[in-house]
Amino acid sequence: MQLNFQDERPIFIQLAEQIEDAILSGAFPEETQIPSTTEISVTYKINPATALKGINILVDNGIVYKKRGVGMFVTAGAVKLLLQKRKKEFAEKYVNSLVKEAKRLNLSKGDILSMIERGFEDE
Repeated sequence: MQLNFQDERPIFIQLAEQIEDAILSGAFPEETQIPSTTEISVTYKINPATALKGINILVDNGIVYKKRGVGMFVTAGAVKLLLQKRKKEFAEKYVNSLVKEAKRLNLSKGDILSMIERGFEDE
Protein backbone atom coordinates (compact mmCIF):
# COMPACT_ATOMS: atom_id res chain seq x y z
CA MET A 1 0.00 0.00 0.00
CA GLN A 2 1.18 3.48 -0.79
CA LEU A 3 -0.35 6.82 0.14
CA ASN A 4 0.14 9.92 -1.99
CA PHE A 5 0.43 13.01 0.18
CA GLN A 6 0.23 15.24 -2.93
CA ASP A 7 -3.13 13.75 -3.95
CA GLU A 8 -6.20 15.96 -3.60
CA ARG A 9 -8.11 13.11 -1.96
CA PRO A 10 -7.89 12.96 1.83
CA ILE A 11 -5.42 10.46 3.27
CA PHE A 12 -8.16 8.50 5.07
CA ILE A 13 -10.03 8.01 1.75
CA GLN A 14 -6.82 6.85 0.04
CA LEU A 15 -6.19 4.45 2.93
CA ALA A 16 -9.68 2.95 2.70
CA GLU A 17 -9.26 2.51 -1.08
CA GLN A 18 -5.82 0.92 -0.64
CA ILE A 19 -7.22 -1.59 1.85
CA GLU A 20 -10.12 -2.30 -0.53
CA ASP A 21 -7.58 -2.93 -3.33
CA ALA A 22 -5.63 -5.27 -1.05
CA ILE A 23 -8.81 -7.20 -0.25
CA LEU A 24 -9.71 -7.48 -3.94
CA SER A 25 -6.19 -8.64 -4.84
CA GLY A 26 -6.26 -11.33 -2.14
CA ALA A 27 -3.58 -9.72 0.05
CA PHE A 28 -6.19 -9.61 2.84
CA PRO A 29 -8.45 -12.64 2.35
CA GLU A 30 -11.92 -12.73 3.87
CA GLU A 31 -11.98 -13.48 7.61
CA THR A 32 -8.32 -12.48 8.03
CA GLN A 33 -6.99 -9.63 10.11
CA ILE A 34 -5.95 -6.32 8.58
CA PRO A 35 -3.19 -4.16 10.09
CA SER A 36 -4.14 -2.21 13.20
CA THR A 37 -4.55 1.55 13.21
CA THR A 38 -1.29 1.76 15.16
CA GLU A 39 0.59 -0.36 12.60
CA ILE A 40 -0.83 1.72 9.75
CA SER A 41 -0.04 5.04 11.44
CA VAL A 42 3.55 4.00 12.19
CA THR A 43 4.17 2.46 8.76
CA TYR A 44 2.81 5.43 6.80
CA LYS A 45 3.72 8.12 9.35
CA ILE A 46 0.15 9.35 9.65
CA ASN A 47 -1.97 10.31 12.63
CA PRO A 48 -3.68 7.28 14.26
CA ALA A 49 -6.99 9.19 14.07
CA THR A 50 -6.56 9.43 10.28
CA ALA A 51 -5.91 5.68 10.07
CA LEU A 52 -8.97 5.00 12.22
CA LYS A 53 -11.11 7.27 10.05
CA GLY A 54 -10.10 5.29 6.95
CA ILE A 55 -10.81 1.96 8.60
CA ASN A 56 -14.15 3.22 9.92
CA ILE A 57 -15.25 3.87 6.33
CA LEU A 58 -14.70 0.16 5.69
CA VAL A 59 -16.55 -0.77 8.88
CA ASP A 60 -19.48 1.47 7.93
CA ASN A 61 -19.60 -0.17 4.48
CA GLY A 62 -19.55 -3.70 5.93
CA ILE A 63 -16.13 -4.52 4.48
CA VAL A 64 -14.35 -5.07 7.80
CA TYR A 65 -15.55 -5.74 11.32
CA LYS A 66 -14.02 -5.40 14.77
CA LYS A 67 -13.33 -8.29 17.12
CA ARG A 68 -13.11 -6.64 20.50
CA GLY A 69 -9.63 -6.97 21.94
CA VAL A 70 -8.28 -8.69 18.82
CA GLY A 71 -8.47 -6.28 15.88
CA MET A 72 -10.16 -5.66 12.56
CA PHE A 73 -11.03 -8.48 10.17
CA VAL A 74 -12.22 -8.68 6.57
CA THR A 75 -15.91 -9.56 6.45
CA ALA A 76 -17.04 -12.77 4.74
CA GLY A 77 -18.50 -11.58 1.44
CA ALA A 78 -16.35 -8.44 1.35
CA VAL A 79 -14.99 -9.21 -2.12
CA LYS A 80 -18.51 -9.51 -3.52
CA LEU A 81 -19.53 -6.22 -1.87
CA LEU A 82 -16.45 -4.45 -3.20
CA LEU A 83 -16.94 -5.77 -6.72
CA GLN A 84 -20.55 -4.55 -6.71
CA LYS A 85 -19.47 -1.15 -5.39
CA ARG A 86 -16.62 -0.80 -7.90
CA LYS A 87 -18.80 -1.87 -10.85
CA LYS A 88 -21.40 0.73 -9.87
CA GLU A 89 -18.70 3.41 -9.55
CA PHE A 90 -17.23 2.36 -12.91
CA ALA A 91 -20.61 2.72 -14.60
CA GLU A 92 -21.23 6.11 -12.99
CA LYS A 93 -17.75 7.46 -13.69
CA TYR A 94 -17.03 6.05 -17.14
CA VAL A 95 -19.94 4.35 -18.86
CA ASN A 96 -22.57 7.04 -18.29
CA SER A 97 -20.30 9.81 -19.58
CA LEU A 98 -19.20 7.60 -22.51
CA VAL A 99 -22.82 7.04 -23.54
CA LYS A 100 -23.64 10.76 -23.22
CA GLU A 101 -20.71 11.74 -25.43
CA ALA A 102 -21.47 8.96 -27.92
CA LYS A 103 -25.02 10.26 -28.28
CA ARG A 104 -23.70 13.78 -28.90
CA LEU A 105 -21.48 12.36 -31.66
CA ASN A 106 -24.31 10.23 -33.08
CA LEU A 107 -22.30 7.05 -32.54
CA SER A 108 -24.23 3.80 -32.57
CA LYS A 109 -23.98 1.11 -29.93
CA GLY A 110 -22.10 -0.96 -32.51
CA ASP A 111 -19.60 1.87 -33.08
CA ILE A 112 -18.92 2.08 -29.36
CA LEU A 113 -18.53 -1.69 -28.99
CA SER A 114 -16.10 -1.76 -31.92
CA MET A 115 -14.00 0.95 -30.29
CA ILE A 116 -13.99 -0.93 -27.00
CA GLU A 117 -12.99 -4.18 -28.73
CA ARG A 118 -10.10 -2.37 -30.45
CA GLY A 119 -9.05 -0.99 -27.09
CA PHE A 120 -8.92 -4.49 -25.62
CA GLU A 121 -6.91 -5.73 -28.61
CA ASP A 122 -4.37 -2.94 -28.15
CA GLU A 123 -3.73 -3.98 -24.57
